[in-house]
Amino acid sequence: MNYLKFSKSTSILYTKIHQTSIKTQLKCFYSSRREPFQSDSFLDIGTRQIYEEEHDIFRQMVRKFFKDEVKPNEDKWAKAGQVDRELWLKAGKLGLLGIDTPIELGGSGADFLMASIVMEEQAYANSSGPGFHVHSHIVMPYLARIGSPEQKAKYIPGMTSGKIIGSIAMSEPGAGSDLQGIRTNARKDGSDYVINGQKTFITNGFMCDVVITVAVMDPGAKSVAHGIGLFLVDADNPGLKKGKKLEKMGMKAQDTSELFYEDCRVPSSALLGKENNGFYYLMQELPQERLIISVVGVAHAEFMFEETRKYTVRHKLAEIKSEIAVARTFVDRCLLLHSQKKLDMTTAAIAKYWTTDMQNRVANQCVQLHGGWGYMLEYPICRAFVDARAQSLYGGTNEIMKELISRSIFP
Repeated sequence: MNYLKFSKSTSILYTKIHQTSIKTQLKCFYSSRREPFQSDSFLDIGTRQIYEEEHDIFRQMVRKFFKDEVKPNEDKWAKAGQVDRELWLKAGKLGLLGIDTPIELGGSGADFLMASIVMEEQAYANSSGPGFHVHSHIVMPYLARIGSPEQKAKYIPGMTSGKIIGSIAMSEPGAGSDLQGIRTNARKDGSDYVINGQKTFITNGFMCDVVITVAVMDPGAKSVAHGIGLFLVDADNPGLKKGKKLEKMGMKAQDTSELFYEDCRVPSSALLGKENNGFYYLMQELPQERLIISVVGVAHAEFMFEETRKYTVRHKLAEIKSEIAVARTFVDRCLLLHSQKKLDMTTAAIAKYWTTDMQNRVANQCVQLHGGWGYMLEYPICRAFVDARAQSLYGGTNEIMKELISRSIFP
């Protein structure tokens, strides 16, 4: 497959898919396409009623990219604790970054269904190294939706090309899933803001060129949520120091680090959106973040099933396939809801909680079916097992998801 050919035609393909997205939503209920659980393999291209032929063409290209550019380097990157920057540039050249960011802002202009293909193919490659999802579908949406014209022009084209790597800093040593515990603060000083605090567990934190920083602006607000702001902090900004890359149980090739803000002075133009509206902006984006985790969770479970079927225990694999089939149907429905802007907080929480729990159940069972070999890192299932563990933690722990779901039951 010729990458250059695809890189030149990707924008045409994106446009065609964008024009047919509504048609896809209408046709999906009448499509002759099989679902993956009706096919010979969950990984077969050409299945799933939510997709069209154009998506299949794109998937072929993305699958080849991960096969050729990512899988051969996973061991090297796991030892380094990060991927090569050149990978980001290659992904940008192929149009794999900023896929669902509007083209008029410097993005690729496709939709979230197209973006989900990259997420799934990364999971099918059993690769957790590239932090593309955070960059493209968590960081870039903030810029696209609430960024000023100057901020959009400064960052989005570079993020789409891979020249600028984006990150978001929410978690702190004393504040994980509970944003009310944030202590990092931004004090107004003339026309500037001075940020002080510490962040941890930051994906893309070590390699990032810009980081959306969550900080308390008004410590006197009636609650922390009413006094939070978001700031765009460049990596070379004085006062921002990158800590060590964190040694994790799994996802060893993924760049995860600490960030320290010591009298980090930023201009007023670094404020993203309005003062004290940060918590509201974060809540708006959380359903998509949790859907991303669900998309990856189901795809990774599908990979683990296919990796394990050669070590068969027939009835146990039947149970695993059934669980994955149910999850795949639900998440595909969530993808359609999201494309129609109908995915609500509760449904996203259900998807995130149930699919990541399912992913970890599948991981545990598949290791067991491999016997002693499942405990060896040279076997893909071992890496899949340790990588899966983080899925139920980030994006809000699954205990938080259950609390959110319960609020819809007992208002």
